[in-house]
Amino acid sequence: MTRSVTQRLTRAAAVTAGAAALAAFALAPAQALTPASFIGNFKKTTTVASTVPANGDVNPYGVAVVGHSIGMLVKGDILVSNFNNSQNFQGTGSTIVEISPSGHRSLFAHIDPTTLPGPCPGGVGLTTALAILPGGWVVVGSLPTSNGMSPTAKAGCLIVIRNDGTVTETFSGGGINGPWDMTATSGGGLADLFVTNVLNGTVSAGGATVDKGTVLRLALQLHGSMPPTLSTTTTIGSGFGERTDPSALVVGPTGVGLAPDGTLYVADSVGNGINAIPNAVMRSGSAGTGKVVTTGGRLNTPLGLAIAPNGNVLTVNGGDGQIVETTPGGMQIAHRLLNSTGTPKGSGALFGLAVTPDQHGVYFVDDDINALRLLS
Repeated sequence: MTRSVTQRLTRAAAVTAGAAALAAFALAPAQALTPASFIGNFKKTTTVASTVPANGDVNPYGVAVVGHSIGMLVKGDILVSNFNNSQNFQGTGSTIVEISPSGHRSLFAHIDPTTLPGPCPGGVGLTTALAILPGGWVVVGSLPTSNGMSPTAKAGCLIVIRNDGTVTETFSGGGINGPWDMTATSGGGLADLFVTNVLNGTVSAGGATVDKGTVLRLALQLHGSMPPTLSTTTTIGSGFGERTDPSALVVGPTGVGLAPDGTLYVADSVGNGINAIPNAVMRSGSAGTGKVVTTGGRLNTPLGLAIAPNGNVLTVNGGDGQIVETTPGGMQIAHRLLNSTGTPKGSGALFGLAVTPDQHGVYFVDDDINALRLLS
């Protein structure tokens, strides 16, 4: 049986680190009890580039930063997936653009639903689920519709793309049902994908909330220049609220981020909270919805999620255009307005986000103006 990536973590080191942290806490002065913020000193937002390619796709969703140059991928560039086509139909976008930090945009991949090398029920509608694996293998989620309306939404798949933009395989079935967001970890020839799924009984419920959203862990074997292969699929989270929505298509568990200790944080959009699934990389079964870290407060339908360099959780609100920073203990310690247009202000504009490589900012997509932007 394929080992999960984090089975390589040294348990003794984790115990030692925990003991040291407790000792430091006991000796720390009172003023040190106020957690330091990552985004607290960021003051401005700037537009990096438009995310609209030549075919007119709009509604940018996923964001992933290139770690190593290979093929068409350039270190430091940002990949962005588009969810809508030029007619603004949700679940029909088929492009991933590559944007340099200086604002140069090029097309990384245009995925033709008629020539996919494997099953993808319903076709192509690229979601926030976007990750880059060693060797430059790009994995993107598809939650497709035929006309942009939720009654036509289908299960979709995960699409694997070579570093030259060529689609090589798909992963479908086995619990993959409306892959909505994703994060990944890798090492030693192995990789784990953590994928939220939002179509388990959602369409048939006709707008009512059903508690069937899941988080899957897909264990992959990496083969260098050959496509990765799927070894096992494990449901590690379940019971999240999900529902169709006339403006957002579907609302359910969205952003995921993996902390260094193996905890997976999940943006529970319907529950307006952040949940934590412990031992996410090694657990053999579902933790349900995990532990509730925080709800309400500055959160307003959290969507995209990322882990800050200081270990805090960054989420962007679908309801009011804010980014919120939350400690692992549940304290919401900072927030910033990223988008103030629309009615209500900032509604539905934010999805994917990623920390910049120099850790001096946060990239995010702004659906109102179809652009990649930077908070710094």
